[in-house]
Parts: sequence; structure tokens; C-alpha cells
Amino acid sequence: MGLTVSVLADRPDLADALWSMPNSWPTFMTRDPIARMYYTPDVVELFADYVLVCQDETGTVVGKAYSIPFHLPDGDELPIDGWDGAIRRGISTRLTGSAPNTVSALEIAVAPEAQRRGLSSALLVALRENTRRLGFDELIAPLRPNGKTDINEPMSTYAYRTRSDGLPTDPWLRVHVRAGGRIDSVAPRSMVIPGTLDEWRSWTGLPFDRSGPVEVPGALTPVLSDLAQGTAVYVEPNVWVRHRASI
Repeated sequence: MGLTVSVLADRPDLADALWSMPNSWPTFMTRDPIARMYYTPDVVELFADYVLVCQDETGTVVGKAYSIPFHLPDGDELPIDGWDGAIRRGISTRLTGSAPNTVSALEIAVAPEAQRRGLSSALLVALRENTRRLGFDELIAPLRPNGKTDINEPMSTYAYRTRSDGLPTDPWLRVHVRAGGRIDSVAPRSMVIPGTLDEWRSWTGLPFDRSGPVEVPGALTPVLSDLAQGTAVYVEPNVWVRHRASI
């Protein structure tokens, strides 16, 4: 499959196709309030140099990759608030005029009809190369290990599970490690998605009729439901991976 990867800043004409590209995210994953700070056309346009769009040989947009620059104080560990924190820091860095010194990947997505063709790996390499082009030494990524099926297993255990060849058990972590990435740490509250019980019912089709942990398809950890308060919250851990942009 012949692929063309472009920087959105160079191809603003692809913005509409970028936004309309089908995705396979569970509905509740699109309800992160921090995501709504970033995933709007006006905000993404501010970071268009850090957004990649992938087209197949017909010109159809079949993949996209988002990243965001922000300032991380020298010597600081990667933030425990992971994905949400990268967006908050990126927007704050932009609004205050601070100089960013690192770039975080936010999402690499492939259209359903183009999956299982190695496109996610190609976009990861392109995102790293774009990070280098923009003058940064490192790309970091708060990864969502989508192979995790036991919602009760701590991410601190799952993230470091390996196969007999030494590569991570998780497929998405494996893609990154094969590409030269290094697992750094777990971000225990990388994504926080709160909602009323009625909202969670509409997002998942589940009754949410009791207090306590609720297993939701597509979630990596239980959703915590509070019947008395009428709310539920999902706190998702992710895994920080570091890539040298010079690889």
C-alpha cells in the first residue's frame, strides 16, 4: 500500500478528512474533558506542525498522529497525569509563551479498513522524525496498552510483562519497543473521565445500578460508581515510553 504522510501545517486542505476519519474508540473514551480542550479544529490548528495525516494511494486519509510540545522542568520525572497532563501542559505552554523542551505523542490512529498493515508503526516512525525536524531530541508517549484484558491487574505489573523473546506482552508496547522506545514508568492517572450515572449509561449501555467497581468493555481498569451521589469516574493508567528522536 503506497502511503503519503504529511504535516497538517503543510496540508490544511486535509483537515476535514482528518476530522471525519472513522475510529474504533469506545464512546466513553471520547468523553475525557481534557480531550475536549484539545480535539477542536481551532486548538489542533495551533499545533498543526505536530499533527500528521496519512493518505493511501487513492488519497483517502487512513491514519493520523497527534503530538504536542510542552515544557518539562529539567530533571523532572515524567508526569503521573500522563495523557491529560501532556495536553494541559501543552496548552499552558502555548498560552504563556513558554519555550517547550519536549514533545509528547497523544494519539496514533488508523482507520478500521487499513488496520493490520503496519501503518501504526509507520506513523510512529514519522512522528519521531517530525519531532526531530522540529528540533527536539526526544519523543515521549503515554501509551494505552490495549492488550490489557484483566481490569484488576495493576498496570505496574502488566506494563513489564514480557514474552520469551524479551519483548513486551502487550502489542502496542511491543510496537514502540521494537521501534527503539524504552518503557520509563507508569502514569497512574493518565486519563480521568467523570460523568453522571445517566451519562455513563448512555456511553456504555450498562445499567450502573449499584455502587462500586463496574467492568466496562474497552476499559483497562474498573469504573467506580457511586449510586448515592449519582456519579461515576474512570481513572486510567497509561505507560510512559521514551523515544530518542535521533534514532
